[in-house]
Amino acid sequence: ALQLFSEMAANRAESSTVTFSAAISACEKGGRRDKALQLFALMTQSKVECDTIVCSAAISACEKGSDWEKALQIFYSMPQSQVAPNNITSNAAISAMEKGGKWEKALQFFGVTVHRRESDAITFNAAISACEKAGEWQKALHVLGVMTHDQLQPDTISFNATISACEKACAWEMAWQLFSVTRQENVESNTVTFSAAISACEKAGEW
Repeated sequence: ALQLFSEMAANRAESSTVTFSAAISACEKGGRRDKALQLFALMTQSKVECDTIVCSAAISACEKGSDWEKALQIFYSMPQSQVAPNNITSNAAISAMEKGGKWEKALQFFGVTVHRRESDAITFNAAISACEKAGEWQKALHVLGVMTHDQLQPDTISFNATISACEKACAWEMAWQLFSVTRQENVESNTVTFSAAISACEKAGEW
């Protein structure tokens, strides 16, 4: 994709939103954060119209590269380009902060997206994962509760992250309660679910 884009530029063919979008998306999927950002910057300099798809791809590239600051920079620059953020761009930004270990910023950002009703199950899961990595099990539980209150069905990812957060904080009773809920609600359990629940019991000496 990059080679074709380069050939296009060499032949002085006019680049469009579609061609930039395809090239940036290819870089994002290939884990080429730096190249994706170079193309995004070139697109801005060339005054090619930006859209939500392009911004989402650029933010996702930052997410995969754990570059949360650049992800937020792109997100907050969207209104200047008259591009409205949506749940996809918000989710990518939260995931970037989660991967960058910025759980507090992730939760602040999450709160704004929920208030604006731009959230979905992926948004909540990203916020829970941010709490899980920081061992903030009470925050993870709060987000899980808000998710249910907003009539979104928690899935395997939601419960796995929350149970793992409890396990890291040695809150084994809560971890076991959550595991029991997955059984009652027929939520699919996987190796991560069982491992986190067993580990919580092991840390508490509940053999």
